[in-house]
Amino acid sequence: MKSYFDLIDQTFEFPTEEFRVENNQLLFNEVNLMDVIEQYGTPLKLTYLPKISERIQYAKEIFNNAIAKHKYGGKYTYCYCTKSSHFSFVLEEALKNDIHIETSSAYDIPIVRNLFEKGKISKDTFVVCNGFKRPLYTEYVTDLINDGFKNCVPILDNLGELDKYESGVTVDEFQIGIRVAADEEPNFAFYTSRLGIRYNNIIDFYKNRIKDGKSKAKLKMLHFFINTGIKDTAYYWSELSRFIYMYCELKKTCPELDTIDIGGGFPIKSSLAFEFDYPYMAEQIVENIQWICNKNNVPVPDIFTEYGSFTVGESGATIYSVLDQKLQNDKELWYMMDGSFITHLPDVWGLNQKYIMLPINNWDNNFHKVNLGGLTCDSMDYYNSEAHTSEVFLPVIEDDETLFFGFFHTGAYQESLGGYGGIQHCLIPAPKHIIIDRDQRGTVTTKLFREEQESDSMLKILGYK
Repeated sequence: MKSYFDLIDQTFEFPTEEFRVENNQLLFNEVNLMDVIEQYGTPLKLTYLPKISERIQYAKEIFNNAIAKHKYGGKYTYCYCTKSSHFSFVLEEALKNDIHIETSSAYDIPIVRNLFEKGKISKDTFVVCNGFKRPLYTEYVTDLINDGFKNCVPILDNLGELDKYESGVTVDEFQIGIRVAADEEPNFAFYTSRLGIRYNNIIDFYKNRIKDGKSKAKLKMLHFFINTGIKDTAYYWSELSRFIYMYCELKKTCPELDTIDIGGGFPIKSSLAFEFDYPYMAEQIVENIQWICNKNNVPVPDIFTEYGSFTVGESGATIYSVLDQKLQNDKELWYMMDGSFITHLPDVWGLNQKYIMLPINNWDNNFHKVNLGGLTCDSMDYYNSEAHTSEVFLPVIEDDETLFFGFFHTGAYQESLGGYGGIQHCLIPAPKHIIIDRDQRGTVTTKLFREEQESDSMLKILGYK
């Protein structure tokens, strides 16, 4: 029987950029995870900060290369989509790279203010404010504009939203954007996105409400986003082209319009077999925008993106140990772990999301098929297939061995969806969280961000204290 290492080596191109094995132990971005486990225990979440900057710089590189290759007349601006992970250490790492911010709720704005007070951003930083906005959100956005955040750009999601800013903004003029309601993918439950303003209303809205000084607002940006993300499909190119044609039509009557925001959607690696040609997609986006603008004799726009998962997803990992083995019938072997998919990795349970799953130790052991079982009493708290196969394989372990394993590239959305620090299914606590960085000499450093959640905090939330 072959070892687990043999299985991976024969199935994938291995080692990869992020993973290699040394002394039968897994290294993640050259970090020895067994050292982290021995210091902090499991379950734990970790964030490898250098990966965030690496992803940002890579996106900037491929878009700027595409702009240079095609002699594109506009600029590229990278925004971070804060809802992917609001943690301070994520924002502060991302902002080291001369980027800007996209928000989606009222409570993003106090974070913006905090970052400004710490000197992490300035009043020149773009704050692109998306989402269908409740009154508190529009109030906070208005306050930012009045306080001199000149590049705070509320993105109108409905025809009545402009009224809120016109009644509250006290400066002479301010910038706005409009989100265009894209058509959904053909197999979706709806034809058109619930978010944004439909195509047929946009030009009339501009002419009747904004043009010729009717408002203090200046229309700077058109915003575009589709749920399936950036993919080399006929659907994606069709929707992007339709959006650019709208930009061209509006630009002819709105000279101050100079920017498009094509949203997020760059995918991340969910399997060791993942393939995606990022430079090709960036180049095709730039080339398509330029071709349509040239055809319509209008200047090309500046391009904004607002990557979230792409920024932070691949920096994260969630690590567990096997508590016990249970053979429930002749063929179904369960590895029971010291955590829960429902509470720690809710996308696994809610969306059937697959992540890269690998053991941390025992790579020289034989392997077998297993099911991974979580701690909650819910029958759906399990993991039994991967992105590349309908099965899960892990090393065989003896009674005196402890197997550690991890789910990788879990850095986006899981804490907010799981209700970090709150009440979760079966009162499973949020695990400890470790921040991993490198000092100026490149030496790995680790820091405990949060201990595992304690019962006292839950009792307080539930009204027992």
